[in-house]
Amino acid sequence: MDTPDHLLLVDDDRQLLGLLAAYLQQAGYRVSTAANGPQMRQALAGHRIDLVVLDLMLPGEDGLSLCRDLRSRGAPSASAAIPVLMLTARSEEADRILGLEMGADDYLCKPFATRELLARIRAVLRRTRMLPPNMQSTMGPARHDPAAARERRFGEWCVDTIARQLHDGQGTLVPLTGAEYRLLQVLLDHPQSVLSRDQLLSLTQGREADAFDRSIDLLVSRLRRRLREDPREPRWIKTVRNGGYVFCADVTAELS
Repeated sequence: MDTPDHLLLVDDDRQLLGLLAAYLQQAGYRVSTAANGPQMRQALAGHRIDLVVLDLMLPGEDGLSLCRDLRSRGAPSASAAIPVLMLTARSEEADRILGLEMGADDYLCKPFATRELLARIRAVLRRTRMLPPNMQSTMGPARHDPAAARERRFGEWCVDTIARQLHDGQGTLVPLTGAEYRLLQVLLDHPQSVLSRDQLLSLTQGREADAFDRSIDLLVSRLRRRLREDPREPRWIKTVRNGGYVFCADVTAELS
């Protein structure tokens, strides 16, 4: 029997925490809870956590600070790669932007339906474990089969698709969040092809964009920093005015 995914819920509203934990346990998950940053770190140190549901408004360190700390631990810490679903009681765009900039994989505004939370958790876990679906039906045939590639290279960079890691020309590991890795994989699947923001959002996050959604632009900015791009003259990920983005690289693949 497969071991159930282990979720960590971080929220200072103990009544809500209890209700969510009971609901998610009924849905088949193992659930741990924490009311603040120290309890969250203790849970991460003591358990293998598959996903963190993190409230933005917490006493002491807020959710943004905790998410930033989680991501800044880098490659030596397994917890740095744990997907994060951020909860916020405020719906302002600035909160969503900050959460995504800190490395959250998705966000959900309070109040929310428990069924929507469950659907978001399932979607984030699914995206974290699977390569992005290819776009053959809308973009034409892929240039190579990503499932058969052990390594994919462009310029001085190498992507290990088994370990899901990015290495620079000196072999140094450059840590990526799950969302950054998925975006890179989509771009590697379709070099020299213009991909719209809607296409990128659908492939990386499994949802449609609203009129003011800037999450893909923020994710592109984060990935550019990982690739040490000059923001004024990016080498790899170029912006196409009124079109989206294009990955300007020749990608090679080494079969496993």
